[in-house]
Amino acid sequence: MSRPAVCEGDRRGRGTVAKQPANNLAIMARRRGLLLPIAVGVSCINCGFAFAPAHQSTSHQRTTRRTTRSALSAVKVKTSSPSKSSSRLSRTSAFTDWAKENNIKYAGVEVSSGGDNSGLGLYVTQDINANDVLIQVPTNMVIQAESPDYNTVMEREVFDSNPKAYRNLQWWAALSVQLNYYDKINPVNDKAGGISIQPWLNSLPRVYDTPAFNWAESSLEELQYRPMIEAVALQKRAWKKEFETVQKAASKDFLSKVSFEDFVWGCETARSRAFSGAYSGSAFNPIPYATVTVLVAVYVALGIGSIEQAANGAALVICGSILKDFVVPKLLKIQKYVICPLIDMANHVGTGAAGNVSFEYFADGYSLSALSNAKKGSEMFISYGPRSNDQLLQYYGFVEEQNAHDIYILPPIREWDIGQLEEACGRKIGNGRLEKLDRVGLLGKAAANSENPDAANDIGGVVLTRASGIDPAVTQALRALISTDSEWQDSGESIGNFAEMVSAENEQAARTVARRAMELELESKPTTIEEDVNLLKVMQDKDGVDLAVKFRLEKKKLLQEAISRMR
Repeated sequence: MSRPAVCEGDRRGRGTVAKQPANNLAIMARRRGLLLPIAVGVSCINCGFAFAPAHQSTSHQRTTRRTTRSALSAVKVKTSSPSKSSSRLSRTSAFTDWAKENNIKYAGVEVSSGGDNSGLGLYVTQDINANDVLIQVPTNMVIQAESPDYNTVMEREVFDSNPKAYRNLQWWAALSVQLNYYDKINPVNDKAGGISIQPWLNSLPRVYDTPAFNWAESSLEELQYRPMIEAVALQKRAWKKEFETVQKAASKDFLSKVSFEDFVWGCETARSRAFSGAYSGSAFNPIPYATVTVLVAVYVALGIGSIEQAANGAALVICGSILKDFVVPKLLKIQKYVICPLIDMANHVGTGAAGNVSFEYFADGYSLSALSNAKKGSEMFISYGPRSNDQLLQYYGFVEEQNAHDIYILPPIREWDIGQLEEACGRKIGNGRLEKLDRVGLLGKAAANSENPDAANDIGGVVLTRASGIDPAVTQALRALISTDSEWQDSGESIGNFAEMVSAENEQAARTVARRAMELELESKPTTIEEDVNLLKVMQDKDGVDLAVKFRLEKKKLLQEAISRMR
């Protein structure tokens, strides 16, 4: 029984094997169609488990250096300089040998590079069919955290004096502690039967292209996008705060070997490679069911009671197992975040992913399977979930061209140029409109007040999406804002009565105001779309500047599309 995973992963956040009768993976691939999938939502970050790179969730989340040629492609490709890519690829040989030795089964795919200017990914080594299973990873081989995370090893070895401090860490900080413990202190994972996971850790990227701790301040300014700059500043404060908690509670040995830069590396690895999900129950355990079967047989054979009574007792056990594995975790809203060796090598594509990550309830492990047929030599992409370019750049370090899930956050209505809007629509904003909109929260906030790094748009800016354009609540607010005195009085001076179109004239005026606000936003940019396009043609990768230009170009394109829809 499998649970689809969304990559937080991430996160998240979420392949295929040729049918070889002697291969266990191929056998399972043929049987997958007989299994009833139980969807348990998860984000990979981004991919219980529907995963998403957490992070994605649920998240998968991963990233490395990218070049100008690759970062504007429709897929997320982990790229770096040719020397860095080849160096990391050479380290994966030991990693794949380690995987085979430790019951990580894979067939039909390999870790490889798409070329000199391409990062690492999973590539198909033979033609595969939909539903073929490519990779299976036992649960005891993953690194995972819950919210809160009760990890006896970390509490004993690192937080012995204050275990509660570890439990209260954010999930990405808890995973960073684990990654650094295994990388810097002791690579032996007791949960995996005393196996050293150093070959896996060595295969992970050591340098990321995410902006918070890897870009110069001047590069951040090149984004020309206030929401991202503010989000990065909030992320920096949050990560520093979590490290301060670690400094106060962790052992001296851990702190002597793990610096803030190491902690950031662990957080970046967690945010870019973890899957997340709401499922937190255990895998299928046959022992209770076998025990109940024996007890029922003895109960009836010895004449202790009727078969109906025995059946009622068995039903209680089964219901208890279902409650523990499926119902209780959902009620408690427990999240699980998982970094899964080998599967975490899969790259992201916004639409048309060929692979899917799932938790296999009966097999007690995670799998990567093919959603569609794939040809030898192609890359096996997964989806990290519906990630905007804001999320992709901040936590994964890349930009997706024509991202179907991208957004643009305009300033809140309270910051719009009222004079310009009145001139554009030919109407004056009447008394009482702004005050009413402010009382119901439709003007946005004067300042953000959240310290949660995942609290997107806390200031209440106006959100545009590529899929549907302007937020309907904003359209409602604009209808009320530019209403005539008679329209305002007919509505009973109630914002709620502007949820639907009140007149053709009012609707056109509201659309004009929205369009003019977007035009003013686009006009405020220091560079035009054409200038950014030409700049990318001659630019060389330097401290994130090329990614900043690609990011702002995509935002301007989205804004231009929204303007066109309002004409």
